[in-house]
Amino acid sequence: MALAALAADPVERIPAPHIEYAQLSPTLIVVGAAIVGVLVEAFVPRRFRHYTQVFLAVAALASAFAAVVGLAAAGYGTTKAHIAAMGAIAVDGPALFLQGTILLASIVAVFTFAERRLDPRAHGNKVDSFAAQAASVPGSDSEKAAVKAGFTTSEVFPLALFAIAGMLVFPSANDLLTLFVALEVFSLPLYLLCAVARRQRLMSQEAAVKYFLLGAFSSAFLLFGIALMYGYAGTVTYAGIADVVDGTAVTIDPALADTMGNDALLLIGGALILTGLLFKVGAVPFHMWTPDVYQGAPTPVTGFMAAATKVAAFGALLRLLYVVLPGLRWDWRPVMWGVAIVTMLAGAVIAVTQTDVKRLLAYSSIAHAGFILAGVIATTPEGISSVLFYLGAYSFVTIGAFAVVTLVRDAGGEATHLSKWAGLGRRSPLAAAVFAVFLLAFAGIPLTSGFAGKFAVFKAAAEGGAGALVVVGVISSAIAAFFYIRVIVLMFFSEPKADGPTVAVPSPLTMSAIAVGVAVTLVLGLAPQYFLDLASQASVFVR
Repeated sequence: MALAALAADPVERIPAPHIEYAQLSPTLIVVGAAIVGVLVEAFVPRRFRHYTQVFLAVAALASAFAAVVGLAAAGYGTTKAHIAAMGAIAVDGPALFLQGTILLASIVAVFTFAERRLDPRAHGNKVDSFAAQAASVPGSDSEKAAVKAGFTTSEVFPLALFAIAGMLVFPSANDLLTLFVALEVFSLPLYLLCAVARRQRLMSQEAAVKYFLLGAFSSAFLLFGIALMYGYAGTVTYAGIADVVDGTAVTIDPALADTMGNDALLLIGGALILTGLLFKVGAVPFHMWTPDVYQGAPTPVTGFMAAATKVAAFGALLRLLYVVLPGLRWDWRPVMWGVAIVTMLAGAVIAVTQTDVKRLLAYSSIAHAGFILAGVIATTPEGISSVLFYLGAYSFVTIGAFAVVTLVRDAGGEATHLSKWAGLGRRSPLAAAVFAVFLLAFAGIPLTSGFAGKFAVFKAAAEGGAGALVVVGVISSAIAAFFYIRVIVLMFFSEPKADGPTVAVPSPLTMSAIAVGVAVTLVLGLAPQYFLDLASQASVFVR
C-alpha cells in the first residue's frame, strides 16, 4: 500500500544545480591554486616552499587574468552578459573589468610579498616581511628558534589567494547571500595577513585585532541589513529586490505578505547594507580602522589591501546602488552626498597633521574614497565608467607607493617617520623621484593617471547634477596636494641627516612592482583615452 501511494504521489525531485564553469573560471582557478597552496605547506619540504608558493600564486593569477580576457573577448562583457550560477553571479562588463583590475594588481602585490633582499640575512638565511613563525609569541624562545632555523611564513601566499578569490566574487555577486559569503572569504585571510609582520610584531597584532573587531561589526551590519531586505522583498536576489522597489513584482510570498513592501524595512535594511560596504571602502565615518591597520600591517599587505579591497568594495557598492536600489535614488543620493563630502574633507585635512608615511597614505586613501564616491553619486553610465577607470589607475599607484616605503630602512627596519625621509632625494635620487611621481599622481597633477581619474569622476559628477560636490572635491584636492608636495620638498630640499636611513637595493620582484606602478601612472596620464573607452564599454550592468 505504501509503495502504491508513493508511486501515485511521486516526490518532487530537487533540481540539480546548473553551473557555468567556464564563465566562473577566473575565480575557480584562484580558489584551486589556494587549495593547492595549502597542500604545498603540508607536503613540500620547507626549503622549497617559498619558491613553489610564489610560482603557484603568480601562475594562477596570470591564468585567471587570461580567463577574464578570454571571457571579455567572447562578448561576455557586452552582448552575452548574463546571470550565471543559478542567479548568484553576474558575468558582465563591470564584473570582468573589476576582476581584471584585481588580478593585475594582485600579481604586482605578490611580487612585493615575495621580496627577500631588503633585510640583512638572519643566521645565514634570507628573510622577508613576514614573521618566521606567526604562531609564536613575540620575543619568545620559540620565535628566536624559528628565526635561527630559517623558517618563513609561506602560508601568506595561499591566504592572499583565498582573499583574492573572495574579492573576485564580491563585485560580481548577484544576490545578498553571495555578497555576504564573498565578504567573509576575503576579510578573514586579510585579518590574518595583518598580524604576521616580522618586525614590530605587537603593533602588527594590534592592527589585526582592531581590523577584526571593526570588520565583525561591519559584517553584522551587513547581515542585519540583508535580513531586513529579505523581509521587505521576500527574496535576496538583486533583480527580485529591484522589482519590489519599483512596484513591478509579480509574485508575492504568502508567508511574507504582511511585511513585503514595508518601506521602513527597505530604508533601514538598505542603510545597514550600505554601512557594511562603506566600511570596506574606508569612507568617513566608518574609516577609524584604516590608519591603524595600514600602519601596523606588513607594508606589502598594506599595499595589497589598499588597492584590491577598494576595487572589490566599490564594485559591490556600484552594483548595489545601480542594480538593486535605482528606484530609491532620491533617498540614498543625499546620504551619499554627505558621506562623500565628509570623506574628502576629513581625509585631506587630517592627512596634513600626519608624521608617519604609512598613516599619511592611509588618510590619503580615505580622501580618494571620497573622490571615487563623487563618481558613484553621478548615477549615469559615465559615472560607472569613471569609477572603473579611477579604481584601475589608483590601485597600481598605491601598490607602487607602498613598495617604495619598504625600501627606506634604518637599523629598526622600515623608516616610516617622515623626519627620517629628509634629504632622501640627495641620498637616493632614483627612489625619491619614483616616490615623487606616485605622490604627484595621488595629488592629481596633470600628465599622471591621478589627474585623468579625478577629471573623469568630477566631470561625471558635474554632468550628473552634483556640481557642488565637484567644488568640494577640488578644494579637498588642493588641501591634499599641500601635504603630498610637502613630502617632496622634504625629500629634495632638506639636508640629509648623518644617521638617516638608507635605501635598500631590492630584488627584480620589487623593482618590477615599482616599474609597473610608474608605467601605469604615466601611460594612463599621457594617453588615457583607450582605457577610458574600455571602461566605458564595460559600464553596463546586467539586470
